[in-house]
Amino acid sequence: MMLKLKNPLVVFDLETTGTNIANDRIVEMALLKVMPDGTVEEKSRRINPTIPIPLETSLIHGIYDEDVKDEPNFKQVAKSLATWLEGCDLAGFNILKFDVPMLVEEFLRANVDFEVDNRKLVDAQKIFHLMEKRNLSAAYQFYCGKPLENAHSALADTQATYEVLMAQIDKYEGEPVKDLLGKELGTIKNDMNILHELTNQKMVDLAGRMVYNDKGEETFNFGKHRGKLVSEVLQKEPSFYDWMMKGDFPLDTKRRLTKIRLRNNFG
Repeated sequence: MMLKLKNPLVVFDLETTGTNIANDRIVEMALLKVMPDGTVEEKSRRINPTIPIPLETSLIHGIYDEDVKDEPNFKQVAKSLATWLEGCDLAGFNILKFDVPMLVEEFLRANVDFEVDNRKLVDAQKIFHLMEKRNLSAAYQFYCGKPLENAHSALADTQATYEVLMAQIDKYEGEPVKDLLGKELGTIKNDMNILHELTNQKMVDLAGRMVYNDKGEETFNFGKHRGKLVSEVLQKEPSFYDWMMKGDFPLDTKRRLTKIRLRNNFG
């Protein structure tokens, strides 16, 4: 089967120094661009993270400091990468919680404009969990009927994710999707708009520190103000904004918080 695409779809995977979006860095990325006519273009390269790779992380993905010391850092490839991704929707495995926020954070650090608000984001892991409720190796075995070789290699994981996504659509097209409480969320279709709606959570920022409530209002999603309207907290406790801006939060979170503050004339 072919994916029904209006825009090019880039399936991607990142290997990093760790899982802290604000402090960790990319060490390898693999990207597979699928065009609406079905043609595919692959890109894969290692990145010098400019910080040490912890041994426990290297033991997982097999990339050590010595392997990337002569590679370009992200800032050196950011502009060309942003150009290559222009007009593309994004897909991957667990990209909503990790890969997309990490990628955006790297672009922000490099001072390169890269927005995801106008892109469709499709997370094959979310579809997998919604439909079968389990990691990529298990999904690959389940949907593609074969073991995943070289797991945690960015290219192998990216290729496997592409196959899993196609197999998911082929298997579930036309089937309703329900959450854990039995509420119907929609129907699986070979349509990036629908898959985007099904797999995306109602997050205001990519790290999920702020989310939309049922009324479409921005609320905090952590700490003492969890569930409270962002606008009300900023109005009643202006120091909370300063605390977040000085804290260990991703740049994307701080940017979106500032937009809400300025929109409500609290600045």
